[in-house]
Amino acid sequence: MSPDGPEPLRVLVLAPTPFFGDRGCHIRIYEEVKGLAALGVDSTIVTYPSGRDLPDVRIHRATSIPGIRARELGPSWTRPLLDLSLWRTAHRVARRFRPHVIHAHLHEGIAIGTRLRTSLAVPLVADLQGSLAGELVHHGFLPNRGLRRRLVQQIEAWLSRQPDLVLTSSAHGITWLTEHGVPAARIEALPDGVELERFRPLPPDEALRAQLGLVGKRVVVFLGVLTPYQGVDLLLDAAVRVVADVPDAHFLVMGYPNEDRYRDEIRARGLQAAVTLPGRIPYDEASRWLGLGQVGVSPKQSLTEANGKLLNYMACGLPVVASETPVNRELLGDQGIYAAVGDADALAQRLVDALKDAEGGRRRGDALRRRAEDLFAWPVLAARLATLYRRLTATTPPR
Repeated sequence: MSPDGPEPLRVLVLAPTPFFGDRGCHIRIYEEVKGLAALGVDSTIVTYPSGRDLPDVRIHRATSIPGIRARELGPSWTRPLLDLSLWRTAHRVARRFRPHVIHAHLHEGIAIGTRLRTSLAVPLVADLQGSLAGELVHHGFLPNRGLRRRLVQQIEAWLSRQPDLVLTSSAHGITWLTEHGVPAARIEALPDGVELERFRPLPPDEALRAQLGLVGKRVVVFLGVLTPYQGVDLLLDAAVRVVADVPDAHFLVMGYPNEDRYRDEIRARGLQAAVTLPGRIPYDEASRWLGLGQVGVSPKQSLTEANGKLLNYMACGLPVVASETPVNRELLGDQGIYAAVGDADALAQRLVDALKDAEGGRRRGDALRRRAEDLFAWPVLAARLATLYRRLTATTPPR
């Protein structure tokens, strides 16, 4: 303890991903660290060699390996080598930084953090936003059943039991963790949050609307990763039905990767005039682009993963059509508009109804903005996280 009082809490953040990438868990990591900094918590992020640096967080990158580069999304056979480099870098950084807590993201982060905890004798916190086996199946890296999947599930369950505290973004996550042997006392629900100043209702940017050819259109916005498990194929199937019923409907499908593949899918469905794919949208620009929409959509197929894009839609005051999943229900509550998972016809009908009911959409959007303010603002969530850190450092014996 310093003469002026307790020393600032120091947190070593393990991010086994090419941080920062304008998506999902990257945004959660970034906003957590920023929110904690406002409370005096000193964090440093250790991540893969590739990614985009940010001016307001401290980042240490693992040593690059010639010929190996992390994919921006999804698994690869070379990731264990990158994880080994990340562990070495994290060990070196930790000797200088002397953290009070290790905060590991993703299951690879737990594997690295478990080893680090042995040498540092500090608590390990894990941030898990979905199932490892489920993600590998969605990315086509693992069969949906069989010996390999069972083996990965066993490894996943073992990893989930190692941290001193596991954070999950949903009640569904709590159920999964307890069913796989994680003691309830070591699980804490910490939902995804949203920065309400960055994401807020904005009048449409008329210059951007004209540039994209959206003047006079009723726009459905999607902002996320462009993959089948995020429901992009399903969304395009639904778009065919929507534009047949609402001729001035237009789909602004924002994100990456696989843009070329989805341009081919758009042409195959004859949707060139009704769908725009602008590609990756920088995080700082997302609210301006979402402001072009009348409805936000998320037909995500995963039943276990977090879905942070919904919070951005909510904070921007958009009515939201989403898959009927436990995670989406927890975020949107009764103000969400739901379609059965994987049902393109139901998704299309919900979108048509939302586009035709502009006044009802405004009411839902206002209610969802208030819900975001009440339940998902980062200052409140960061304060909860800081309290959890301090409780752990005060009560957790070295393991």
